[in-house]
Amino acid sequence: MQNFAVIGSGTMGRGIAYVAALGGFRVHVQDVHSEAVEKAQVHIEKELKKSAERGFITSDEASQAIENLFYTTNMEEAVQEADIVIEAAFELMEVKVGIFKQLDELCPPHTILATNTSTMSPTEIAAQTKRADKCVAMHFFNPVHKMKLIEIVRGLDTSDETVWMAQKVSARLGKETVEVNEFPGFVTSRMNCLIGNEAMNMLMEGVASAADIDKAMKLGLNHPMGPLELADLVGLDTRLRNMEYLYKTLGEKYRPCPILIKYVKAGRLGRKSGIGFYDYSGQ
Repeated sequence: MQNFAVIGSGTMGRGIAYVAALGGFRVHVQDVHSEAVEKAQVHIEKELKKSAERGFITSDEASQAIENLFYTTNMEEAVQEADIVIEAAFELMEVKVGIFKQLDELCPPHTILATNTSTMSPTEIAAQTKRADKCVAMHFFNPVHKMKLIEIVRGLDTSDETVWMAQKVSARLGKETVEVNEFPGFVTSRMNCLIGNEAMNMLMEGVASAADIDKAMKLGLNHPMGPLELADLVGLDTRLRNMEYLYKTLGEKYRPCPILIKYVKAGRLGRKSGIGFYDYSGQ
Protein backbone atom coordinates (compact mmCIF):
# COMPACT_ATOMS: atom_id res chain seq x y z
CA MET A 1 0.00 0.00 0.00
CA GLN A 2 1.43 3.32 -1.09
CA ASN A 3 -1.42 5.54 -2.28
CA PHE A 4 -3.69 7.08 0.32
CA ALA A 5 -6.64 9.43 -0.22
CA VAL A 6 -8.54 11.52 2.32
CA ILE A 7 -12.00 12.80 1.40
CA GLY A 8 -12.81 15.91 3.41
CA SER A 9 -10.27 18.51 4.52
CA GLY A 10 -11.75 19.61 7.84
CA THR A 11 -10.15 19.05 11.25
CA MET A 12 -10.14 15.25 11.03
CA GLY A 13 -9.25 15.07 7.34
CA ARG A 14 -6.26 17.37 7.85
CA GLY A 15 -5.08 15.34 10.81
CA ILE A 16 -5.37 12.02 8.99
CA ALA A 17 -3.54 13.41 5.96
CA TYR A 18 -0.77 14.71 8.26
CA VAL A 19 -0.05 11.33 9.86
CA ALA A 20 -0.42 9.47 6.55
CA ALA A 21 2.16 11.71 4.87
CA LEU A 22 4.55 11.23 7.80
CA GLY A 23 3.93 7.48 7.50
CA GLY A 24 5.39 7.56 4.01
CA PHE A 25 2.17 7.32 2.02
CA ARG A 26 1.53 9.33 -1.13
CA VAL A 27 -1.53 11.27 0.05
CA HIS A 28 -4.24 13.04 -1.95
CA VAL A 29 -6.47 15.38 0.08
CA GLN A 30 -9.80 16.15 -1.58
CA ASP A 31 -12.60 18.53 -0.72
CA VAL A 32 -15.40 19.96 -2.87
CA HIS A 33 -14.51 23.50 -1.78
CA SER A 34 -11.28 24.96 -3.15
CA GLU A 35 -11.04 27.35 -0.20
CA ALA A 36 -11.13 24.40 2.22
CA VAL A 37 -8.39 22.61 0.28
CA GLU A 38 -6.17 25.69 0.33
CA LYS A 39 -6.78 26.15 4.04
CA ALA A 40 -5.91 22.50 4.67
CA GLN A 41 -2.62 22.81 2.81
CA VAL A 42 -1.59 25.89 4.78
CA HIS A 43 -2.56 24.23 8.07
CA ILE A 44 -0.81 20.90 7.42
CA GLU A 45 2.43 22.47 6.18
CA LYS A 46 2.45 24.87 9.14
CA GLU A 47 1.95 21.99 11.60
CA LEU A 48 4.71 19.91 10.00
CA LYS A 49 7.17 22.78 10.18
CA LYS A 50 6.15 23.54 13.76
CA SER A 51 6.65 19.88 14.74
CA ALA A 52 10.13 19.96 13.20
CA GLU A 53 11.02 23.19 15.03
CA ARG A 54 9.95 21.62 18.33
CA GLY A 55 11.96 18.47 17.71
CA PHE A 56 9.06 16.03 17.42
CA ILE A 57 10.15 15.15 13.86
CA THR A 58 13.23 16.00 11.83
CA SER A 59 13.28 18.73 9.21
CA ASP A 60 13.89 16.04 6.57
CA GLU A 61 10.79 14.15 7.71
CA ALA A 62 8.73 17.34 7.52
CA SER A 63 10.03 18.13 4.03
CA GLN A 64 9.36 14.59 2.81
CA ALA A 65 5.84 14.65 4.25
CA ILE A 66 5.11 17.93 2.44
CA GLU A 67 6.34 16.33 -0.81
CA ASN A 68 4.02 13.35 -0.17
CA LEU A 69 0.91 15.56 -0.08
CA PHE A 70 -1.28 16.54 -3.03
CA TYR A 71 -4.45 18.66 -2.89
CA THR A 72 -7.44 18.70 -5.21
CA THR A 73 -11.16 19.36 -5.51
CA ASN A 74 -11.49 16.56 -8.07
CA MET A 75 -12.48 13.26 -6.44
CA GLU A 76 -11.54 11.14 -9.45
CA GLU A 77 -8.05 12.62 -9.46
CA ALA A 78 -7.69 11.96 -5.73
CA VAL A 79 -8.72 8.30 -5.76
CA GLN A 80 -7.89 6.90 -9.21
CA GLU A 81 -4.76 5.14 -7.88
CA ALA A 82 -5.72 4.88 -4.22
CA ASP A 83 -5.03 1.72 -2.23
CA ILE A 84 -7.07 3.04 0.71
CA VAL A 85 -9.49 5.95 1.01
CA ILE A 86 -10.54 7.50 4.31
CA GLU A 87 -13.80 9.46 4.21
CA ALA A 88 -13.75 12.24 6.81
CA ALA A 89 -16.94 14.15 6.01
CA PHE A 90 -19.78 15.40 8.23
CA GLU A 91 -21.52 12.93 10.56
CA LEU A 92 -24.58 12.75 8.34
CA MET A 93 -25.54 9.40 6.87
CA GLU A 94 -26.75 10.82 3.56
CA VAL A 95 -23.43 12.64 3.06
CA LYS A 96 -21.37 9.54 3.78
CA VAL A 97 -23.55 7.30 1.62
CA GLY A 98 -23.28 9.74 -1.29
CA ILE A 99 -19.49 9.80 -1.01
CA PHE A 100 -19.21 6.01 -0.84
CA LYS A 101 -21.35 5.62 -3.96
CA GLN A 102 -18.95 7.92 -5.82
CA LEU A 103 -15.89 6.16 -4.42
CA ASP A 104 -17.21 2.77 -5.47
CA GLU A 105 -17.49 4.00 -9.06
CA LEU A 106 -14.16 5.86 -9.17
CA CYS A 107 -11.74 3.71 -7.17
CA PRO A 108 -9.79 0.70 -8.49
CA PRO A 109 -11.36 -2.68 -7.57
CA HIS A 110 -8.75 -3.40 -4.87
CA THR A 111 -9.23 -0.12 -2.98
CA ILE A 112 -10.30 -0.31 0.67
CA LEU A 113 -13.00 2.24 1.54
CA ALA A 114 -12.92 3.41 5.16
CA THR A 115 -15.20 5.83 6.96
CA ASN A 116 -13.95 7.89 9.89
CA THR A 117 -17.42 7.92 11.44
CA SER A 118 -17.51 7.99 15.24
CA THR A 119 -21.03 6.60 15.62
CA MET A 120 -22.67 5.50 12.37
CA SER A 121 -23.17 2.11 10.76
CA PRO A 122 -20.40 0.96 8.39
CA THR A 123 -22.80 -1.77 7.26
CA GLU A 124 -25.36 0.77 6.09
CA ILE A 125 -22.68 2.84 4.37
CA ALA A 126 -21.06 -0.21 2.72
CA ALA A 127 -24.41 -1.51 1.47
CA GLN A 128 -24.47 1.33 -1.06
CA THR A 129 -21.38 -0.11 -2.78
CA LYS A 130 -20.53 -3.26 -4.72
CA ARG A 131 -17.55 -3.95 -2.43
CA ALA A 132 -19.02 -4.29 1.06
CA ASP A 133 -16.24 -6.75 1.94
CA LYS A 134 -13.69 -3.97 1.38
CA CYS A 135 -15.53 -1.39 3.52
CA VAL A 136 -14.68 -0.69 7.15
CA ALA A 137 -14.83 2.06 9.76
CA MET A 138 -11.53 3.51 10.99
CA HIS A 139 -12.38 5.92 13.78
CA PHE A 140 -9.49 8.34 14.42
CA PHE A 141 -9.41 10.70 17.39
CA ASN A 142 -8.78 14.44 17.61
CA PRO A 143 -6.04 15.68 17.54
CA VAL A 144 -5.01 12.87 15.20
CA HIS A 145 -1.25 13.42 15.47
CA LYS A 146 -1.37 13.07 19.28
CA MET A 147 -4.05 10.44 19.89
CA LYS A 148 -2.75 6.86 19.70
CA LEU A 149 -5.98 4.93 19.10
CA ILE A 150 -7.91 3.94 15.98
CA GLU A 151 -11.14 1.98 16.44
CA ILE A 152 -11.48 -0.49 13.57
CA VAL A 153 -15.14 -1.37 13.21
CA ARG A 154 -16.37 -4.31 11.18
CA GLY A 155 -19.50 -4.01 9.12
CA LEU A 156 -21.62 -7.09 8.51
CA ASP A 157 -19.70 -8.04 5.35
CA THR A 158 -16.23 -6.64 6.15
CA SER A 159 -13.65 -9.30 5.32
CA ASP A 160 -10.85 -10.48 7.60
CA GLU A 161 -8.37 -9.30 4.95
CA THR A 162 -9.81 -5.76 5.05
CA VAL A 163 -9.53 -5.65 8.84
CA TRP A 164 -5.97 -6.95 8.63
CA MET A 165 -5.04 -4.31 6.04
CA ALA A 166 -6.64 -1.57 8.17
CA GLN A 167 -4.56 -2.75 11.13
CA LYS A 168 -1.38 -2.69 9.01
CA VAL A 169 -2.11 0.84 7.80
CA SER A 170 -2.81 1.96 11.37
CA ALA A 171 0.50 0.54 12.58
CA ARG A 172 2.31 2.41 9.80
CA LEU A 173 0.65 5.59 11.05
CA GLY A 174 2.05 4.88 14.51
CA LYS A 175 -1.32 4.00 16.01
CA GLU A 176 -2.70 1.26 18.26
CA THR A 177 -5.98 -0.37 17.28
CA VAL A 178 -8.96 -2.08 18.85
CA GLU A 179 -11.33 -4.22 16.80
CA VAL A 180 -15.00 -3.53 17.39
CA ASN A 181 -18.10 -5.29 16.11
CA GLU A 182 -20.56 -2.78 14.78
CA PHE A 183 -23.01 -1.28 17.25
CA PRO A 184 -24.10 2.38 17.41
CA GLY A 185 -21.41 4.51 19.02
CA PHE A 186 -18.85 1.68 18.98
CA VAL A 187 -16.87 1.76 22.28
CA THR A 188 -15.45 5.24 22.80
CA SER A 189 -18.18 7.47 21.39
CA ARG A 190 -20.89 5.57 23.22
CA MET A 191 -19.14 6.12 26.56
CA ASN A 192 -17.84 9.59 25.82
CA CYS A 193 -21.16 11.01 24.63
CA LEU A 194 -22.87 9.72 27.77
CA ILE A 195 -20.28 11.30 30.09
CA GLY A 196 -20.33 14.59 28.17
CA ASN A 197 -24.11 14.75 28.11
CA GLU A 198 -24.29 14.19 31.87
CA ALA A 199 -21.72 16.95 32.41
CA MET A 200 -23.94 19.29 30.36
CA ASN A 201 -26.98 18.31 32.40
CA MET A 202 -25.08 19.07 35.61
CA LEU A 203 -24.04 22.45 34.25
CA MET A 204 -27.63 23.22 33.25
CA GLU A 205 -28.88 22.17 36.71
CA GLY A 206 -26.36 24.42 38.46
CA VAL A 207 -24.50 21.56 40.16
CA ALA A 208 -21.14 23.23 39.44
CA SER A 209 -19.45 25.54 36.95
CA ALA A 210 -18.05 24.21 33.68
CA ALA A 211 -14.51 24.73 34.98
CA ASP A 212 -15.20 22.87 38.22
CA ILE A 213 -16.96 19.98 36.50
CA ASP A 214 -13.98 19.56 34.21
CA LYS A 215 -11.50 19.96 37.07
CA ALA A 216 -13.31 17.30 39.10
CA MET A 217 -13.10 14.82 36.22
CA LYS A 218 -9.44 15.54 35.59
CA LEU A 219 -8.21 15.48 39.18
CA GLY A 220 -10.75 13.08 40.68
CA LEU A 221 -11.03 10.51 37.88
CA ASN A 222 -7.71 11.17 36.10
CA HIS A 223 -9.27 12.15 32.77
CA PRO A 224 -6.71 14.03 30.64
CA MET A 225 -9.37 16.53 29.55
CA GLY A 226 -12.70 17.50 31.08
CA PRO A 227 -15.88 16.44 29.24
CA LEU A 228 -16.95 20.02 28.49
CA GLU A 229 -13.48 20.99 27.25
CA LEU A 230 -13.53 17.91 25.05
CA ALA A 231 -16.96 18.75 23.63
CA ASP A 232 -15.67 22.22 22.73
CA LEU A 233 -12.68 20.63 21.00
CA VAL A 234 -14.81 18.16 19.03
CA GLY A 235 -17.33 20.85 18.09
CA LEU A 236 -20.74 21.14 19.70
CA ASP A 237 -22.51 20.75 16.35
CA THR A 238 -20.65 17.49 15.77
CA ARG A 239 -21.45 16.33 19.30
CA LEU A 240 -25.13 17.15 18.79
CA ARG A 241 -25.25 15.11 15.56
CA ASN A 242 -23.66 12.20 17.40
CA MET A 243 -26.11 12.48 20.28
CA GLU A 244 -29.09 12.64 17.94
CA TYR A 245 -27.94 9.49 16.17
CA LEU A 246 -27.36 7.63 19.44
CA TYR A 247 -30.71 8.83 20.81
CA LYS A 248 -32.40 7.52 17.69
CA THR A 249 -30.62 4.15 17.79
CA LEU A 250 -30.02 3.49 21.50
CA GLY A 251 -32.85 5.30 23.23
CA GLU A 252 -33.71 7.74 26.00
CA LYS A 253 -30.46 7.83 27.96
CA TYR A 254 -28.82 9.51 24.94
CA ARG A 255 -31.38 12.32 24.64
CA PRO A 256 -29.25 15.45 23.92
CA CYS A 257 -29.06 17.89 26.81
CA PRO A 258 -31.17 21.02 26.12
CA ILE A 259 -28.17 23.30 26.73
CA LEU A 260 -26.28 21.56 23.90
CA ILE A 261 -29.16 22.18 21.50
CA LYS A 262 -29.38 25.81 22.64
CA TYR A 263 -25.66 26.46 22.19
CA VAL A 264 -25.64 25.01 18.68
CA LYS A 265 -28.65 27.15 17.71
CA ALA A 266 -26.78 30.18 19.02
CA GLY A 267 -23.69 29.35 16.97
CA ARG A 268 -21.64 28.55 20.07
CA LEU A 269 -19.84 25.57 18.57
CA GLY A 270 -16.71 25.45 20.72
CA ARG A 271 -13.15 26.19 19.69
CA LYS A 272 -13.92 26.52 15.99
CA SER A 273 -16.40 29.36 16.55
CA GLY A 274 -14.44 31.02 19.38
CA ILE A 275 -16.97 30.23 22.08
CA GLY A 276 -18.71 27.18 23.50
CA PHE A 277 -18.68 26.17 27.14
CA TYR A 278 -15.53 28.31 27.31
CA ASP A 279 -14.53 31.55 25.59
CA TYR A 280 -11.63 31.17 23.13
CA SER A 281 -11.90 34.58 21.51
CA GLY A 282 -8.63 35.74 23.07
CA GLN A 283 -6.62 32.75 21.80
